[in-house]
Amino acid sequence: MTEKKPKKVFVNGGISPDFIAQSIAKHANKKEIGAHSIFLGQVRNDLIENKKVVAIDYSTYESMAELSFHAIREEVIQSYDLTCMHIYHSLGLVQAGEISLFVFTSSVHRKAAVKACEEIVERIKKAVPVWGKEIFEDETHRWKENIV
Repeated sequence: MTEKKPKKVFVNGGISPDFIAQSIAKHANKKEIGAHSIFLGQVRNDLIENKKVVAIDYSTYESMAELSFHAIREEVIQSYDLTCMHIYHSLGLVQAGEISLFVFTSSVHRKAAVKACEEIVERIKKAVPVWGKEIFEDETHRWKENIV
């Protein structure tokens, strides 16, 4: 089997609703698909120590993270009967209310799409080196321990 080049995962800033809608719309001509499962990770404006989070600034060592995403993608594709899979993660500043993670799986049947999507999100949380710096309304910050 030929080694596939890792797909680009990172998007600068928040992932727009238009981008998500266009990604979904591109699958309308794939008539063998019976189910899609989508996970959208959104930045919350948590209240921490009486300060409200207004954004998260995501950073990574991009080439290493891309390899982690690629490994997850390849292992999940081998474990589930998927028609396709897409993973997008934000880099840089993402405001509260904006989407920072978009995972989209498609399959002939619902269970494969749903289970694969869930596994991808859990594996991203555990294995991908992406860091989030929570920015507070008073312009102070702290590093987030678990970003997804």
